[in-house]
Amino acid sequence: MRVSLKDVAERAGVSIKTVSNVVNNYEHITPATREKVQRAIDALGYRPNLTARHLRKGRTGILALAVPELGNPYFAELAGAVLDAAAEHDYTVLLDHTQGRRARELLVTQGFRARVIDGLILNPLELEAEDLASRTDEVPLVLIGERRYDLPYDHIAIDNIAAARTAVRHLLDLGRRRIAFLGARGDRPSRPAHLRLLGWQAELAASGVPADETLVAPVEGWDRADGAAAMGALLDAGARPDAVFAYNDLIAIGAMRAMSERGLRVPEDIAVVGFDDLTEGRYGAVTLSTIAPDKRAIARLAVESIVKRLDGTASPAPHQLQPGFELVVRESTAGPAERASA
Repeated sequence: MRVSLKDVAERAGVSIKTVSNVVNNYEHITPATREKVQRAIDALGYRPNLTARHLRKGRTGILALAVPELGNPYFAELAGAVLDAAAEHDYTVLLDHTQGRRARELLVTQGFRARVIDGLILNPLELEAEDLASRTDEVPLVLIGERRYDLPYDHIAIDNIAAARTAVRHLLDLGRRRIAFLGARGDRPSRPAHLRLLGWQAELAASGVPADETLVAPVEGWDRADGAAAMGALLDAGARPDAVFAYNDLIAIGAMRAMSERGLRVPEDIAVVGFDDLTEGRYGAVTLSTIAPDKRAIARLAVESIVKRLDGTASPAPHQLQPGFELVVRESTAGPAERASA
């Protein structure tokens, strides 16, 4: 038999309203009363009916998260962080896999789940500003990811240019001067690859180091094979960098494989910095130095933005929020001995 608020109230010797206030974490409950109710909850094994709670507010209790590729460890790790953040607000998360295709991204923004979800967190790759500007669905939308949009939606994204400059600065501080960038895509100015390339260029220029465009390697995609192919093509063309800044960790890992196959050592011959701080980068034969976006903060801010929109506590103006990032130094730039003493 399901335990009710009434059962908890009778055991604790308080009113049903008091139990409800404790369950909903309302203020102005004395510590003694809160403790007494909590003991009754624990003893009876009471579990709140979250569905009923949401329905009373005219909601479903479900958020949607739409990402380009769940097979990419970055998006898998980010999705896990969103699930955790949503659970703190008693929300369930429905995952959508857009495959980075414009048609799929349009579908998730145009209300095909409007009766199912209370809010949408979207990481778009192919949508343009006009696609989102024409959106008529009233379900709150929060954008994540580093594509820049001048639109009336909350947007959670790290500063890509600053992050790229931090990576390049680290390599310059190590005495490296021929620093390649792996990840060029001919992207438009608003896209992450272009922003990280701008960061590469800006930090080299600020340090008085010429930006050698022959060290900018294009990639077809964002996976390990793309990094290996780009690095192999760079080396086979006679370009010999002494460092690599890769668009993401997967490209960096693929690039290190291509270096190894050609007898090059990391970091002795070529130092490498990736981007994303994937778990995989911590367990290779050479651990990967990387830019680590604060995925927990991205997830928390995205969920909180939707909850505030739903509760009516957010300001009308859209928020452009920038979570932090940090440089994590590992063996691919420091080497085992230096890393151990750091």
